[in-house]
Amino acid sequence: MSQTTTDPAAYRLHEGDTGSADVQIALLSARISDLTEHLSVHQKDFSSRRGLLRLVSQRRRLLDFLAEKAPDRYQKMVKGLGLRR
Repeated sequence: MSQTTTDPAAYRLHEGDTGSADVQIALLSARISDLTEHLSVHQKDFSSRRGLLRLVSQRRRLLDFLAEKAPDRYQKMVKGLGLRR
């Protein structure tokens, strides 16, 4: 089984990097996993479900951008976060 990490610091391009697509994707992935756990307990929390879908959508757009602009960084993100793509 592969080792996955959602620590945004692991995807920084330089010291103090907080806004690159890599770091944003890692932050979104952490929030998505937290919301997924929340929804497994609270199935009827539809507002959180809507928020989860927005986060997944935003992460998808950032991943598409990264795949187009920097395919090597994209591959690192997909492997590091354990995403199916």
